[in-house]
Amino acid sequence: MNRNLRRSALTVALGVCFASSGVHAQSTAGAVFGQATAGETVVVENPATGFRREITVTGDGTYRVPALSPGQYRITLQRADGTTAVREGVAVNVGTGTPVNFASAAGGSATTLDSVVVVGAQAVNPIDVSSVESTTILTAAQIAKIPVLRDATSVALLAPGTVRGDNAFGNLASFGGSSVAENQYYVNGFNVTNSFRGLNFSKIPFEAVAEQQIKTGGYGAEFGRSLGGVINQVTKRGTNEFEAGANVFWLPEGLREDVENTYYSNPLVPGDIGKLRQDNSKDSDGSYNTSVWAGGALIKDKLFAWGLLSYSNQEQDIYNSVVSRQNSTDKIDGPTWLLKVDWNINDSNKVEFTAFSDQQDTTSANYLNPLASLDRGALIGTSYLETGGENYIARYTGYLTDSFTLSALYGHSEFSRSRHLVTANGTRVEYGGDLHVPATGCPVITDVRPGYRTAITGVYASSCNITGTSIDRIDSGDTRDAWRIDGDWQIGDHQIGFGFDADDYESIAGQSIEGGRIWRYSTNNGPDGRANTGDEFDIVREQIVTQGSTVKVKQHAIYVEDNWNITDNFLAYIGARWDTFENLNGFGQTYVKIEDQFGPRLGFSWDVNGDSTLKLYGNAGRYALPLTPSVAVRGASASLFTRQNFRFAGVDPATGAPIGLNTPGALQYVNGEFGEPKNPATIAATNLDPMYQDEFILGFQKQITEHQSIGARGIYRKLKAAIDDNCDYNPIVEQAVADGFDPVLPGAGFPYCRMFNPGADSVFLTDLEDNGTLTEYTVQGDLLSPEAKRSYKSLELFWDGGWEKFFFQASYTLAWNKGNTEGGVKSDIGQADTSVTQDFDYKELAVDSYGYLPNDRRHSLKVFGNYQFNDEWSVGANVLVQSGRPINCLGVLYPYHGGIHPYGSSFFRCGTTEAGGRDGPAEAMPRGTAGRLPWTNSIDLNVAYFPSWATGLQFKMDIFNVFNNQKVTSVTEVAEDATTGAPLNTYLLPRTFQAPRQFRFMVQYDF
Repeated sequence: MNRNLRRSALTVALGVCFASSGVHAQSTAGAVFGQATAGETVVVENPATGFRREITVTGDGTYRVPALSPGQYRITLQRADGTTAVREGVAVNVGTGTPVNFASAAGGSATTLDSVVVVGAQAVNPIDVSSVESTTILTAAQIAKIPVLRDATSVALLAPGTVRGDNAFGNLASFGGSSVAENQYYVNGFNVTNSFRGLNFSKIPFEAVAEQQIKTGGYGAEFGRSLGGVINQVTKRGTNEFEAGANVFWLPEGLREDVENTYYSNPLVPGDIGKLRQDNSKDSDGSYNTSVWAGGALIKDKLFAWGLLSYSNQEQDIYNSVVSRQNSTDKIDGPTWLLKVDWNINDSNKVEFTAFSDQQDTTSANYLNPLASLDRGALIGTSYLETGGENYIARYTGYLTDSFTLSALYGHSEFSRSRHLVTANGTRVEYGGDLHVPATGCPVITDVRPGYRTAITGVYASSCNITGTSIDRIDSGDTRDAWRIDGDWQIGDHQIGFGFDADDYESIAGQSIEGGRIWRYSTNNGPDGRANTGDEFDIVREQIVTQGSTVKVKQHAIYVEDNWNITDNFLAYIGARWDTFENLNGFGQTYVKIEDQFGPRLGFSWDVNGDSTLKLYGNAGRYALPLTPSVAVRGASASLFTRQNFRFAGVDPATGAPIGLNTPGALQYVNGEFGEPKNPATIAATNLDPMYQDEFILGFQKQITEHQSIGARGIYRKLKAAIDDNCDYNPIVEQAVADGFDPVLPGAGFPYCRMFNPGADSVFLTDLEDNGTLTEYTVQGDLLSPEAKRSYKSLELFWDGGWEKFFFQASYTLAWNKGNTEGGVKSDIGQADTSVTQDFDYKELAVDSYGYLPNDRRHSLKVFGNYQFNDEWSVGANVLVQSGRPINCLGVLYPYHGGIHPYGSSFFRCGTTEAGGRDGPAEAMPRGTAGRLPWTNSIDLNVAYFPSWATGLQFKMDIFNVFNNQKVTSVTEVAEDATTGAPLNTYLLPRTFQAPRQFRFMVQYDF
C-alpha cells in the first residue's frame, strides 16, 4: 500500500469527509456516504441493533445514508458480478458524516480501496471537509479518559473559543464573546434550555451521555435562538448485547484544599487595607455520586431499552464572612434517572423514546454565630429549594425512499423553581405570588458604612433572616411543549434540508423579599462632604420588591438549506431561517411579537487536494435571539418595586431593622405601580427588532502526518441589535408637555421602563395622562441611549493527534471581546435579569461603557489527552492557561439635578474625593480600564487501572488543580456607595478564586 493510499485510509479512520454529508434533525444522528460504481447496491448494517438498509448507487457514482444512530456499522458493496466488498467497524458520530469509498472520486476502479479496513478513531477533532461548522465532538469513552468534571459545561470548556462565565450565573460557558444567557442546549434533539432567563438547562445524568457535540459557530439554519453556542448531547441506548454496570464517584472533603481568605484592598480606604473580610478556613465541601445501569434487547434486532438510576449527594459548610452573624450547612441531593427505548419497526421506520429526571433538592440550614466568629450557634431556620423536573421526548424517523428521509419530534418538559422556609420554631413560610409579602419578621439587612461608623450601631446582618435574599413563589416553574419536523432530500448534487419547529414555553414566576423588605445602611459625610470629621450621619434605605405572574413565549421557525457539491471537491452551503417570537404577559396579552425574522446562512468547504488532507472553509450567518419570558414578570405584569430613604434613631438588635424612622426622602418607583397591571401596548416599542448578530468565519485544516492535523480559523462576530429596557421617561415627558399634555407618573399606561432597541429610533404608545387614550411618540435613538455594541474577534489555532495508545488536542485562542453591553446579563454587578439589565436604563449609564467586556480573555491555551501504557494502566491530563478578565471601577454620577443620580454606583465614574460638596464631577473610568485580573493556570491529572485479574473492573483517581493555584477570577467592581458616593472598602474584594485542589476517586464494574 503506497503512502497516498495509507493517507486515504487514515482519512477514513478519522471520519474525514470529502463529499456532502450534512445531517439534519437537530444533529441527533450521523451519516455514511461515498463513491462506488453506478447501479451497485450498498448495504449499511449495525450488528449491535440489527438495523439494515439497502440503497442503490446513483448515476453519478455516489451514495449517502443519512439519519444513522451513532455507533459501529458494517458497510457492504454488492457488485453486479456477485462479488462484495466489506468495511467493518465504520464509526458514525453525532452530527457528522463518515466517508466509505469503493471507488475514487474521479471514477476510478471499484477496487481502489478494497484493502482498507475502517477502524474507530482516537482523534478528537478530525478534519471534515463536508462541514462548514466549527464543532467539537467528544464521546463518552474520550471524556472518561480526560480529567474533567462530569457536567456539560466543563466538557464544553474544552473546545476552542469557550470561556467560563461569571460565577454569579452558575456553572455556564460563554461562547465567542456572547453572554452565558445566549446558548442553547439539546438532548436527543429536544431543546432543554431553561428559557425563563436562559441561565439553566435540564441535565441528563452524566453517565448516560454517549456523545457531546459543542457547536461554537457557523452552525446551519436548523439551529436558531442562539447567539452564543450549542451544546448537543445524545444518550446511550440498548443493543443486542446485554450490558449492565455500576460506579461510584467520590470527592472527599478531607482531600480538598481550603479556599483562600479575602482581605480588603481598596487604596481609597487605606485604613482597612489588609483587614480580614472572609475567613474560609472552616468551610467544607464533599460529594459523591453513584449510578447503576442496564441495557439490552427486549426483542432482538427490534426493540431495545437502556436505563440508568443515579443518586448524588453534596454537603457544604459555609461560614460566610467575618462581618456576618450567620453560617449555614447546605445539602444538595436527589435521585435522577433516564430511560431510552428504541424500536426498529422495520428497515424503513424507527421510533425512539427518551425520558429523564434531573430534580434536585437543596436544604440550607442557617445558624447564628457570634460576630466575627466561625463558631456555630442556634438554628435560625431552614430553606428548602426544589429545582429541575421531568422531560419526555418522542422521535420518529422514516427512510421513505433512497433519497428522502423524514423525522418528527415531540417533547415535553417541566422544571421547578420552588422555595419555602421553615423557621426554627417550625413555622412554614412561603410566597404564594399574590403580591403580599411573606413575613418572617426578619428583613434582609445590608450595611455598606465604613468601619468607624458600623462600630457605632453594630448593624451587620439580620440575626433571624433565613435566606438573606428573596423567596420564589411556591409554584414557580416552567413548562415546555415543542415539536418539529425535519426533511432530508438528496437531489443529484444537492442535499436539501428543511423543517418547521414550534416551541411554546410557560413560566410561573414571582419573588418577594423574605421579611418583606431590604434595609440598606449607609453614611452621609455631612455638609463638608468628607469622611470622619464629626458631622457624618447614617441613613437607611427601604426597598420593597414583590411580583408574580404566569407568562409565556410562543415561537416557531421554518428553515431550508442546501449542501451543493458544485464539484467533486467543492461544497457550497446555502441556508435560510425565518423565526417568529411572541411574548405574553401575566394576563395572556401579547406585548411583543416579532414575525419572520430572516436569518441567512452561507458557507463553503474546499477539499484542496481532493484527498481530505487540506481543507479551506468559511461561512457567514445571521442569528437571532428571542426575548426571555422573565421580562414580563416585572416589566409587563403586576408588580411592586419601591425605594425610600430615612433617618433613624436606633437599630433592633434582633432583626437589624431600624427603629425611630424619621425625615423620609422622596418615594421612588422603579418599574412598578403598586401592583397595578400594565397596558401591554405600552411595554415595548412597536418597531422592536429581535436581538441578533452577524458572524463570519474563515479557516483551514491540514493533515501533517498520518496521525496529526493542524488548523486555524478567524472569527468575527458583531451585534447588530440588542433588546433592553429604558427607564428614562424625560424625552417623552418633555415632548408631551410641549404638546400641551399633563403627563401622569406613574400610571398603568405610562410605565417607567419600556423595551426598546438601544440606539434605534423607537415608536412608543403611551397613555400620557392615564385616561385610556394612547398617544404614539417616535423618540430619536440618541435621546435615549447610544447604539448597543458588542464585537468578538479571535484567531484559533489547534493541533490534534491520534495514535493507537495516545490522543491529544491542543488549542490556542487569541481573542478580543469589546463593546458597551455584555448581552443578556451583566457580569459587572452579577445582574441576572436577562434582557432587562441596567445598561441602557438611562443614557448616562452608557457613558464610557465601551471597552473590553467581562468575557474578554485575551489568551487561552488548552491541552488535554490520554496515554494508554498497556491494557491495565493509563494516564490523562488537562491543562488550561488563561489571561484574566478586565476590571471596572463603578461609582456614582454627581452632580445630577443637584444630587447623585438615583441609579447610585452604576456609572463608569470613580471619584478621587467623596460626594457631597465636590468641586466637580468624578473622573471618567471607561470600561475595562481599571486593570486586569491575573493569569490563571491549572493542571489536572488522572490515572486509571483496569486489573487483568477482574475483567470489567476499573479504578480511577483524578487530581484537579494539582498545584492548588488559586488566582482571583472575579472581584467586586462597585467602588462607591450608591447613596453618598463615599468610597467602599469592598471595592476590589475577591468574589471568586480558582477552584482549589481536590481529588476524585472512581470505582466501576461493567458486566
